[in-house]
Amino acid sequence: METPKTRYWIGVVSKSHVARGVAGGFAQLCHGKAAPLKRMRQGDWLIYYSPKTDLSNGEPLQAFTAIGNVKDDSVYEYQMSETFIPFRRDIHYYACTEAPIHPLLHKMNFTKENRNWGYRFRTGHFEIDQTDFAVIAEAMGVKEYS
Repeated sequence: METPKTRYWIGVVSKSHVARGVAGGFAQLCHGKAAPLKRMRQGDWLIYYSPKTDLSNGEPLQAFTAIGNVKDDSVYEYQMSETFIPFRRDIHYYACTEAPIHPLLHKMNFTKENRNWGYRFRTGHFEIDQTDFAVIAEAMGVKEYS
């Protein structure tokens, strides 16, 4: 049986929520929906892009704020309150530095020569190619990945 190829993903989440995920070793996307988490597989990579510092009253940020890979194939529910039970999956996060997107726009395939580059981020979760992943990872100071 052939091993599935590694895939690379962007998740769009405010910086304050990214910090919670990194501290807890989990990913939570698109307001807790399961579908984006189920698209990812063990060994895939996830980079968080944070348009703002906080969801509600945050300042504009437009930076990549965390990077990690998917630990296993388990997507699970986590009760945060009586009325909010989002889906999560476990991520191994790597030490990194925040990387503003603007210096990278001309280097990435999915943003190069695209004046409406921000539109893609509105989906909350999307796949990128390995070349774009490498550009972002390098800007974040992460060099060891496969």
